[in-house]
Amino acid sequence: MGIQGMELCAMAVVVLLFIAVLKQFGILEPMSMEDSSDSELELSTVRHQPEGLDQLQAHTKFTKKELQSLYRGFKNECPTGLVDEDTFKLIYSQFFPQGDATTYAHFLFNAFDADGNGAIHFEDFVVGLSILLRGTAHEKLKWAFNLYDINKDGYITKEEMLAIMKSIYDMMGRHTYPILREDAPLEHVERFFQKMDRNQDGVVTMDEFLETCQKDENIMTSMQLFENVI
Repeated sequence: MGIQGMELCAMAVVVLLFIAVLKQFGILEPMSMEDSSDSELELSTVRHQPEGLDQLQAHTKFTKKELQSLYRGFKNECPTGLVDEDTFKLIYSQFFPQGDATTYAHFLFNAFDADGNGAIHFEDFVVGLSILLRGTAHEKLKWAFNLYDINKDGYITKEEMLAIMKSIYDMMGRHTYPILREDAPLEHVERFFQKMDRNQDGVVTMDEFLETCQKDENIMTSMQLFENVI
């Protein structure tokens, strides 16, 4: 996998890996007849009570039946109604046993933990999932920008992008063929900034990121790969 491949990987890896999480939760299994007959989320057995079904449907692009199925898968794996960061890291480590997914899982967890309280609620889960699977290209790119903007100050710095790329490299890059050079993440970051930092001020803004990505056919194609997963 060359630098261009890693660039596309950086844009698509969020969706790819979250599909793995869905499979881990059993959420991609076909809905049962029980799913289709229930009208509301079951709330009595969890400590954190999610929003009602109507509110969640209004905030996402899932149907009521899909939300019921997603909730059952989430509840089965997380009876408390919450996912903490350690659990999130454990899930990703199972899919990359020969790599180190810890840092990338940390960044991805923070992107899903919308309110920054150290736990992913079901609402966080389905809102993020709705964007990744059913959102517009614009929405998906904004979500990706938020992932790369580690300190949430509205800019992507070279240091932030390098941290993200190193985390992807640690997780999967060392097991690609041909083997990536040690300086591959840094080279990717330099290419990223040459393309994205249009005014060459050393940071990438949301507008720069969106404008550049929307003009890149490969990136835009990668945003559409998993629209019909569920």
